[in-house]
This record gives sequence, structure tokens and C-alpha cells, in this order.
Amino acid sequence: MEKIIKSDAEWRAALDDLEFKVLRKHGTERAFSNDAFPKDPGTFMCKGCGAPLFDQSHKFDSGTGWPSFYKPLDDEMVGESVDNGFFMRRTEVHCNRCDGHLGHVFPDGPAPTGLRYCINGASLAFEPQEDT
Repeated sequence: MEKIIKSDAEWRAALDDLEFKVLRKHGTERAFSNDAFPKDPGTFMCKGCGAPLFDQSHKFDSGTGWPSFYKPLDDEMVGESVDNGFFMRRTEVHCNRCDGHLGHVFPDGPAPTGLRYCINGASLAFEPQEDT
């Protein structure tokens, strides 16, 4: 996988203010503010670099106010790191291609993985599945 590396100025030019705050500065959007994605089959891509991250079929309604998935499309594309912010220990998830912050993963999701990838909608773009 080819890494995408840009300066802050290049990221600012490519992303809007909220996308930059979330993807580059590890911010979090308000709950229930950014989950208006189509329900059709398709792929959720990284808003920073276009890497395919999550499949619509793995999305579920967690009731948290953020898009939630029980697994990534490809484990190689979504990386993890320890986040000790806000006086708690969490597992941050990021795009392995551009290192963009996506959200966090928690061990309270549905079967078959038991995981809940709680993702900022501002970090995702939706690409509908093409009819064949």
C-alpha cells in the first residue's frame, strides 16, 4: 500500500474544516450530526485518501449517533493505536494509507465479531456499488 503523506497546508486545501479537525487533528463530530449515508449496497471510503474502509453490509445502528460497523472491509486498511485522551483508555482507529483519524473501536458490538467501530461520518465518503 502506498502511503499518502501531505503537509497540514495540503490537507487543509483538500478537506473542509470539520474533515480536517476529525481526520488530521483527531477530533470528534457531534453525535447524530453526520450519518445521512445511503442504505444501498456500497463501500465507505476514507475522505482523506479514498481508501476503501468499510462495507455497507457491515454497518449497523448502534444508537450512539455515529456510523457503526462490526468489522472493516480489509483489516490491512484500518489500523489501531492507544488513545489515553479524556481520562480514559480507548482504541483509536485510523486509515493505514493516510493516517487519518476515523474514530474508535469498542468490544460491545454485534456478532459475529463483537466489535463496534464507532466512526466519524466526516471521515467517510460513500461509493455506491456498481450494477453489473
